[in-house]
Amino acid sequence: MLPRFFAPEAGRSAAESIVSLPEDEAAHAARVMRLAVGDSVRVFNGRGDEWRAEITDLTKHRVLVRLREAVTPAVEARIPIVLAVAVLKGDKMDDIVRDAVMLGAAGIQPLVTERTEIGLAAITRGNRVERWRRIAVSSCKQCGRAVVPRVSETQPFESWIAQPPQGLRLMLVEPGVAAPTQHVHEVAAPASAEIVVGPEGGWAEREVRVAGQAGAHLVTLGAVTLRADAVPLVALTALRTVWRDL
Repeated sequence: MLPRFFAPEAGRSAAESIVSLPEDEAAHAARVMRLAVGDSVRVFNGRGDEWRAEITDLTKHRVLVRLREAVTPAVEARIPIVLAVAVLKGDKMDDIVRDAVMLGAAGIQPLVTERTEIGLAAITRGNRVERWRRIAVSSCKQCGRAVVPRVSETQPFESWIAQPPQGLRLMLVEPGVAAPTQHVHEVAAPASAEIVVGPEGGWAEREVRVAGQAGAHLVTLGAVTLRADAVPLVALTALRTVWRDL
């Protein structure tokens, strides 16, 4: 399989056939993969387009490629799903972003909830969102997607839940929550959806109430309580399976 590179400028102009790779992609091609002029690669622009291309110029800091022919990337999910997820401690969020992209998420919305163990200020200081965006690109390169899901700026849960939903809004809650719930298998396929997942300590009762008042449907994955970092991936897989969209 040819190496794949992200080139967001590719396809901006129908007349432009030579494209410069971003600096980090160029460094990976030149220093890590040790490619050379004349080598064939595949290039995608993050908006759904992909090409077979040839390296025409290469230095340690710059790589130019000529787009040769359009190719067909991995098919996108029929039902767009945005994953809204409470930021977890340590590097667990890195893994969630990587795997959610691989499982077809259309977007990722990091949230800070009442029981989230890291605050907005720390997320900003650590440039965490930029890191997650790079991880999303890397995951697309690995899994064959040509659409890079948007990783949005982190928001407080109550600010985000008050905004209009992007489709059917499903809030994953723990077994036994004191409110009417649906099992994930009972959710009919929508045109689009949001999956809302809480932090390690779970949702506060007030957050569940606010979400219900905002129109969110409370959903469980069954009788077993899963780790917070497992819930997004299990939910994405279960829903795409139930909706026959894998």
